[in-house]
Amino acid sequence: MPNPQGIHARPAMLIAKTASGFQADVAIRRDDTDVNAKSTIQVLTLVAERGARLRVRARGADASAAVAALVALVRRGFDEMEPAAAER
Repeated sequence: MPNPQGIHARPAMLIAKTASGFQADVAIRRDDTDVNAKSTIQVLTLVAERGARLRVRARGADASAAVAALVALVRRGFDEMEPAAAER
């Protein structure tokens, strides 16, 4: 994850908002913990600092689009970074 602050309140909210835009069930996994990506509170419980390895999974009609949208959001550094910095 490129964002220097990792997943704090604002990124967790953006993840939940993005995931909620899809019908698919969307989950994020860190280590052996899975959480509902549509829940800001559950995303925060991952305590994902910079460099944390996360896995996004989705099931449902628009699952591929949901995963792609969340991966893009993370790669953009949750829109909190300069574009060149988010690509690192």
